[in-house]
Amino acid sequence: MRRLRVEHGQTQAQMGKALGISTSYVNLLEKNERSVSVSVLLKVMEAYGVDWRDIAKDDDAAQLADMRAALQNPLFEPTRPDLTQLRAALSHSPDLASSFLQLHRAYLAVTDQLMSLAGASDDKEALLPTSPESNVHNLFREHQNHFPSLETAAEAFWAGQKVPADEVYGALKSRLRDKLGLTVRLAASEEMPNTLREYDETLREVRLSEAMDHPNRVFQLVHVAALIEQHDLLAEILARSGLEDARSRARYRVELANYFAAAVLMPYTAFLREAQASKYDFDHLATRFGVSFEQACHRTTTLQRPGAKGVPLFFLRIDKAGNVTKRFNATDFHLAEYGGACPRLEVHSSFRAPGRIVPQFVELPDATQFFVFARTVDRPTFTRHSRDVQLAIAMGCSLDHVGEIGYADDLSLAAARMTKIGINCRVCPRMDCDQRAHQTVMLASPVDETRRGATRYSS
Repeated sequence: MRRLRVEHGQTQAQMGKALGISTSYVNLLEKNERSVSVSVLLKVMEAYGVDWRDIAKDDDAAQLADMRAALQNPLFEPTRPDLTQLRAALSHSPDLASSFLQLHRAYLAVTDQLMSLAGASDDKEALLPTSPESNVHNLFREHQNHFPSLETAAEAFWAGQKVPADEVYGALKSRLRDKLGLTVRLAASEEMPNTLREYDETLREVRLSEAMDHPNRVFQLVHVAALIEQHDLLAEILARSGLEDARSRARYRVELANYFAAAVLMPYTAFLREAQASKYDFDHLATRFGVSFEQACHRTTTLQRPGAKGVPLFFLRIDKAGNVTKRFNATDFHLAEYGGACPRLEVHSSFRAPGRIVPQFVELPDATQFFVFARTVDRPTFTRHSRDVQLAIAMGCSLDHVGEIGYADDLSLAAARMTKIGINCRVCPRMDCDQRAHQTVMLASPVDETRRGATRYSS
């Protein structure tokens, strides 16, 4: 009766007049506090042209079953309505119940699509939570990959002392001992299998694996110092993040400590000046500041201080299977969260030429163009069985900044061939791509049985 009244744009008084009953009685009927008499039912049929079969039609049983099924989702576990509440909802607010079921069906459809994109399980009823890595990536993006408070704290780390690059490791060990009461010990690989660094709070000892090279040992010591000395500052940034998931908070704290360590070892002003002077020669930067190639690449994505910005760059790291293992972004380039990145990106080809820079000009489906350069990096080796563990790093900037990147000096932009790439096969609209590995979910074109295209997904 409420639905009929609303559909006809009437007030309760107007409906009461049309049916020859009082306004208060209409109110009681709508609240399901009175039953509809046969005489009133006949007047409803006459006044509103309603067929009695439509009124007698009962969908409550099916809707009740659907609602009970929808509410089995773990999301509702703490406050799941009981059967009495569900029946009351169907009786008193049938439109709300229908809207809830419609929303739930839309949720299932979107979740199914997201699971397809992410390669997740077929359990459509399970929520698809955002990964801790994705949460951290999004927070760094919100801060434009730059944290002024961490930069300021990093500048005060050495208290005005000038520590030569070749003396940083010894100076760090002394500082940890004198200021924090920590000892540093180099441990054999057998003692720490598949572990690069351990901090034993009880023994006040930091153990570093001998499998790590010198730059990474230095980096890990500053990282430990950040977690302890900058505890309050990290907690303050975490408090503003809005993260509630323990795993995401832990990952964010680790990445903030990494940021601090990079800022200590590669001071902002000096590193920016050297990066610009060398036209972002990362081998040179790594040598000059005593860091690894990867650390130098990552640091450049954070050079976004207002009034003293570097070239906006993105950082993408993949393994041999194309899985994205790390990503940071100061550009408009969309980075794939889940493996793999577009096969047309030459970052995959860099595994065939270890240690060499592989440059490329690319164009995204939205017609934005970027200069991308890639190179492999080696992971620590624990034993002969773990040799040849390589990852590849891709760095890129928009064509507006290509003149500031030395790796493009020998390339002619005017004559350059733009490689048309996507973010990920499942979301890429380039139907004519001969590298397609999955059917796109964006364009549902039927297969032409009379024609075979470049791939099994095109015709």
